[in-house]
Amino acid sequence: MNRYGRVAAALALVIMMTACTGDPAPSGGPDRTAGPAPSAGSPDPAAIRFYVDGQGAAAQEVRRLLREGKAEEAALIRRIADRPTAVWIGDPDPRARVAEITDRARRAGQVPLLVAYHIPDRDCGQFSAGGAASAEEYRAWIRRFAEGIGDRPAWVVLEPDALAHILDNCTKGGKAAERLDLLRGAVEELKKKPGTKVYLDAGNAGWIRNPGDWVDPMRRAGVATADGFAFNVSNFFTTEESVAVAGKLSDALGGAPYVIDTSRNGNGPPRDARGDDAWCNPAGRALGAEPTTKTGRERVEAFLWVKRPGESDGECHRGEPAAGTWFHSYALELARNSR
Repeated sequence: MNRYGRVAAALALVIMMTACTGDPAPSGGPDRTAGPAPSAGSPDPAAIRFYVDGQGAAAQEVRRLLREGKAEEAALIRRIADRPTAVWIGDPDPRARVAEITDRARRAGQVPLLVAYHIPDRDCGQFSAGGAASAEEYRAWIRRFAEGIGDRPAWVVLEPDALAHILDNCTKGGKAAERLDLLRGAVEELKKKPGTKVYLDAGNAGWIRNPGDWVDPMRRAGVATADGFAFNVSNFFTTEESVAVAGKLSDALGGAPYVIDTSRNGNGPPRDARGDDAWCNPAGRALGAEPTTKTGRERVEAFLWVKRPGESDGECHRGEPAAGTWFHSYALELARNSR
């Protein structure tokens, strides 16, 4: 995904104009267990224990390395496999997979982090292109997603980049207004579930130039109904950089809480890179702060690993693994560079 959008100051004009126009689940491996499952809205943030995916690509890689006698590499990949990471859902019918994950997490005494990722014209034709074929299909899809959660606890990051990509070609011809309506409807549908917290994706510190320009579209996309917004998803900006920008956006939204993706921000972004090199599997990055609700930051409800470390951002025009595919050498680099 292109995590550095165009100048966000143009967003207000786009919204004004449009307003006038009216992965298959991997298998194998046990899950960890913990104490009683907290509710997603627990009054004690320290009680939240996020779901560790014992069947994910990192866990499978650890098992493979151990079978091959590569203990040192296995120990490095455990730095990823043993931490809670989001599960990205883009299946044509998400109900069964969401139900399986949320049920598995509840039995383990944990809360899963899910990413709803199926908006029409997803990723604007870039490395993670896809999504529903129409608005009607998406509305049905998000209902099935919510049905899969049921009454079980879950945190959901809603549609990474969908709001920011309003600036791009995939939302021309009146589709910006449609996309905002779809996001708002998705928030409302998910919030019907009593144990679900929803965070509307709001880009990153490289995308937002003027946080005030994002207020109206975020409100139209349902941020007031959501539990807050998500920031830095799949990007590399440091926590300090993210807080500096997201804090201003939060202020402009009346104090909205937010979560930060710290999965790969340990070394910050590459400072002199351009184009794909700036965001697509950039070299020299590191794992960031581990997932926790003990952030010590005002309004920052959690540090989360939304992007699954070790999974590729895309081919990057360099022949690298497809988006979402395990990228072993990159995973090792992230782990080695982490503090």
